[in-house]
Amino acid sequence: MIWVLTLSLITILSVVAGLRKRKVVYFFVPFASIFAFMLVKVIMVPLPFLDTVRFIFQLRG
Repeated sequence: MIWVLTLSLITILSVVAGLRKRKVVYFFVPFASIFAFMLVKVIMVPLPFLDTVRFIFQLRG
């Protein structure tokens, strides 16, 4: 739950900063933080990295 609140706060702050300063780079911050979060969670799996990525993409809904 704390991760959701943290990523939400990062998103809100970066959107406000992007609108105030009118720079596009601030709008990429939430995407970068979510990507970094997902990468850390994949790295924490106790399997080799490539096996974990293959497993994730082989899952079917």
